[in-house]
Amino acid sequence: MNSPATTANLWVIIPARNEETTIASVIQSLQAQGIDHILVVDNGSDDRTAERATRAGATVIAEPQPGYGQACWQGIQHLPPEAAWVLFCDADGSDDRSQIPTFLQATEHADLIIGDRRATATGRSNLTPVQNFGNGLATTLIHWGWGQVQHDLGPMRLIQRAALEQLQLRDRAFGWTVEMQVRAIEAGLNITEIPVNYHPRQGGQSKISGTIRGSIQAGITILSTLAWLAVQRAVRSDPSSQSATEGKSWTASNQMIESLGIGNLAIFSALLVLLGCAIALPFGDFRIAGTVYRFWVGMGLVGIGWLFAGQLRAIAAWLFWGVTLGSRILLLPMYPGDDVWRYLWEGYIQTFGFSPYHFAPTAPELEALRTDWWPLINHPSVSAIYPPITQTGFHALASITPSVWLFKLAFIAADLLICWLLCRRYGRTRTLLYAWNPLILYSFAGGAHYDAWFLLPLVAAWLVWDGLTADRPLTPKRCYWAAALLGVSIAIKWMSVPILAFLVWRSLRQFGFKFAVGVGLIGFLPMLMSAAPFCRPTSCPLIPTSSTFVRFGRSAELVPYWVAQMVPESNWHNWLYLFPLALIVLWLLFRAKTLGQFSQWYLIGLLVVSPIIHAWYFTWAIPFAVASRNLGIRLVSLSAFVYFILQQQMAVGNWNWYLNSWERSLLWGPMLAGLVISATQASLRSGEFRSLGQSLASLQYRTKKQKSPETLMNN
Repeated sequence: MNSPATTANLWVIIPARNEETTIASVIQSLQAQGIDHILVVDNGSDDRTAERATRAGATVIAEPQPGYGQACWQGIQHLPPEAAWVLFCDADGSDDRSQIPTFLQATEHADLIIGDRRATATGRSNLTPVQNFGNGLATTLIHWGWGQVQHDLGPMRLIQRAALEQLQLRDRAFGWTVEMQVRAIEAGLNITEIPVNYHPRQGGQSKISGTIRGSIQAGITILSTLAWLAVQRAVRSDPSSQSATEGKSWTASNQMIESLGIGNLAIFSALLVLLGCAIALPFGDFRIAGTVYRFWVGMGLVGIGWLFAGQLRAIAAWLFWGVTLGSRILLLPMYPGDDVWRYLWEGYIQTFGFSPYHFAPTAPELEALRTDWWPLINHPSVSAIYPPITQTGFHALASITPSVWLFKLAFIAADLLICWLLCRRYGRTRTLLYAWNPLILYSFAGGAHYDAWFLLPLVAAWLVWDGLTADRPLTPKRCYWAAALLGVSIAIKWMSVPILAFLVWRSLRQFGFKFAVGVGLIGFLPMLMSAAPFCRPTSCPLIPTSSTFVRFGRSAELVPYWVAQMVPESNWHNWLYLFPLALIVLWLLFRAKTLGQFSQWYLIGLLVVSPIIHAWYFTWAIPFAVASRNLGIRLVSLSAFVYFILQQQMAVGNWNWYLNSWERSLLWGPMLAGLVISATQASLRSGEFRSLGQSLASLQYRTKKQKSPETLMNN
C-alpha cells in the first residue's frame, strides 16, 4: 500500500489567471495548515497575480498558453521527485480549504479524493444553475457510460502522484477534470467523494460560469471530452490488451450497463446527440457569415447519433427520457429563428388591445409599442397569418412576459407531449425516430418554431381515431373526439384542414350523412369560436391574401420550381398549386385506410407541391414516420438542413433566397428516393406486386396452352 498524504509529501498546484485579489489569501490559508509546497501556475494573467503569489511565498510558473488543463499539466511538469501527492485547488477563494485535513485522512484508503460541492447545502446554493445542471449531467453520463456513481466535477481534488502520471491526461482545457475522473475509473483507482462547502468567488470573474459564453464553451468541452472518451472505449475490441485493473473496471461497468438494459451503442448514440446539441448551441444566429457551417457540424453529430439510435432494439426509459429532455434543454439558449420575433410581437400588441390581423408590425398606430427586437420581425408590412388559437396562445404567453425562453418552453412542452403520446402507442425504441430527430430538436427547442403546437392535437387526433392500441373498432365517441382534436389543430395551423375531409368521408361511409355532418361541424368549431374575438362586422382578415408573400412568395420549393422552368408566368400565381393538392387529397380519400396513412401522404404531397418550404415544415410528417418507418421522411430529417444555405447566402449579402439545382437536389433528392423505396416495400408487403405477378403468370400459362399441339388437335 502506498503511504498516505501528509503536509510533507503534498504539493499544491493552483492554476491562476487574473486572480490578484484572491491569490495571496489562498496561499496563506494553505500555509496556515502547514502546507509549504505551493506551485502557482500563472496562465497568462495581465494583472499582478504572479507578483502577489511570489510575495506570499509560492513558487510561480509561467504558462502563457491558455487552458485550465494546460495550466495543471504545466504544474505537474515542475513537481520534484519527492512529491507523492498532488492537491489541485482554485485561486479564486471559493474552495473550502479548511477541509483539506479530511482529504489527507481519506488517502489511507483512496487514490483520488474529489470534493463534492453538490453534497452540501452551501455548495449547491453557491453553484449557479448552469453549474449545477452541467455537473449533474456530466456525472450522470459518467455513471451511464462507466458504471460508477459520481456527483461533481469539483476542482479541489487530491490524487496520488503515481496514479496521476499513470492516467496520462491529454485534455488541456475544461475537460481536464472530467477526463481525470473517467481515466481513474478505467484504471481501477479507488475514488472517494467528500462533501465540501463552496463559497462565492472572493474576487475577479469566473472563466467558466462568469459569462454565458464561458459556460457554453466549458459545456461543449466537457461533453466533447466525454464523447471522445466513450468513442475510445467503444473501439477497444481486445480487453486483454488493457491492464488487469482496467480490464476489471471494463467488465464490471459493462455488466452494470447490461443489467440496466442498454449497450455501448445506446450510450454512444446518446453522447453524440448531446455533444452535437452542445456544439450547435452557439451557432444559431445565421446573420453572422460562416455560422451555418458550424451549425451543420453540431447538427451533423446529432444526426449521426440519431442514425445509430435507429439501430437499437431496446432502450431504457431513463436513457430515452434523459437524452430527450437533455438535448432540448441544451438547445434552449440557442439564438432562435426569425419567426419568433413575430410571435412575440403579435402576442405583445394584443396585451394593448390591438388585433394582429388588422395591424401589420409597421402600422403607425403601433409605433409607440416598438421594442428593441422589433427590427428583427420578418415581413413587417404583412399582418398576421397564424390562425386564431395560435394568436390566443401568443397573447397568453406575452401577458406573462414577451420572452423567447418562455415561448420556447411552451413549444418544447407540446413537443414532449408528442413524444409521450408516441411512446404510449409505439414504444420508446420506435419513438427515437421523433424524440432524438435532429430536425425536431432544432426546429422547436433551438429555432423556436411553434409547429409543435399544431402537431400535438393532430397526433392526438390520429391516435384517437386509429386507436391508442391496435385493433380497436372505430366508435362514434372516438370520431367526435378525433374531430374536436383535429379542429384544434386546424385553428392552430391551416395545414390540417384537408385532413378533416378524411374524417368526414369515413364517418359518412360508416355512420351516415347526419353523423358525418356533425363530425365536420365539430372539426370547424374550434376555428369559429377562436376567430370570433378577432373578427369585425365588416371584415375577418384571418389570412392576408393580398400580400406578395402569400400570392407569389417562393422558398426551396420542388414542383413549383420545375413548373416555373417551363412556364415562368407560374411564379406569380401560387394559387395554381391548390389544384394538384386537391387531386392528392381526393386520391388519398379512396386509397388511405387509416388516418395516419392519409395524414402522412397528404403532408408529403403538400410539401412536394407547396411554393413555400422552410426546413421546419418537414417536421409535420415526422410523427407519422414513427408508425410507418417511411424512409423518405427519415432521410429528409437530415437533408432538410441544406435549406440553411439560404441563411448563409443572406449573411454574405446575397438576398435572392434561391437554391440552385444542385442544392435543391441535395435537399429533395434523398426524400424522393426514400419515398419510392418505402412505397415499393409497402406494395410488396401488401401483396399488390405478388397479385400482379400471379395474374401475368396465369395469362402466360393460358397463352401457351392455347398454342400447344394438343390444344390445336383437340380444337
